[in-house]
Amino acid sequence: MRRVDSMESKKTLSRLFGIVLIGMSQLCLSAELSNAAGTRLARAVYDRPTGDDSSSYVVMRLKKKGKNTQQRLLYSYAKEKGAGERWSLMRFVDPKSIDGTGLMTLDHPGDESDQWLYLPALDRVRRISSARKGGRFVGSDFFYEDLKDREVEMDHHLLSGQGKVGEIACQVLVSTPRDSDNSVYSKRVSCIHPKLLIPLRIDLYDKDQNQPVKRLLARKIKKIQGYWTILDSTMYDLKTGHQTQLFTKRIKYNQNLPDALFTQQALSDDSKERAYRP
Repeated sequence: MRRVDSMESKKTLSRLFGIVLIGMSQLCLSAELSNAAGTRLARAVYDRPTGDDSSSYVVMRLKKKGKNTQQRLLYSYAKEKGAGERWSLMRFVDPKSIDGTGLMTLDHPGDESDQWLYLPALDRVRRISSARKGGRFVGSDFFYEDLKDREVEMDHHLLSGQGKVGEIACQVLVSTPRDSDNSVYSKRVSCIHPKLLIPLRIDLYDKDQNQPVKRLLARKIKKIQGYWTILDSTMYDLKTGHQTQLFTKRIKYNQNLPDALFTQQALSDDSKERAYRP
């Protein structure tokens, strides 16, 4: 009887030891992926003042070596609802082939987001499946995921040191998804301007090969209505050499955009938004 009790005790101790080892390994992994300084920086970037809402007129240029540049014109609207709730709407107005095409994104607290695409040719609003977050938005180098809000709590954040973008010093922030299923990327490596709290460069890493596949680079930043604003940026596809440039020509903050602007009905009818175009 004592021998049996002894064997059971050894099994219990062995199980407890295994649990402790697993817990320690998870703590070590978390420590490698994040630190307090990284989390603070990520929070500061996320909370950077961007106004209660904004409306902008944007030129999008698609470029590929050896081919003609394609140009598209669009209006973009965004509204900050607070507590991780952010809404946005993009509407193309040129060329005629995509005139009226719109994308609405409703980011909810946590990692939940809803996206709808309006296609004038079909006159229908279509929900974008979460499985398509790696799909390219209207043939650009932006994935549907790139157009969503990403809350601080969705990633581990590691301040890994100092870097430079051109001659500008920056802080290097490595952000790794806590849940690998809610991102098409294995990690994001951002160079953050220490005063403006704007990412000057973001390298987006592939899941399979864990190497950068895309790069977002901010080229021109200006203070408008008291808010630091990116006016010129480019997303590069590092595999194909294709690139998508975004030039913000006009922008207005704090127009008190109505909630009704961010509905499926408004997505299929641009009349509600015209009064707010910059």
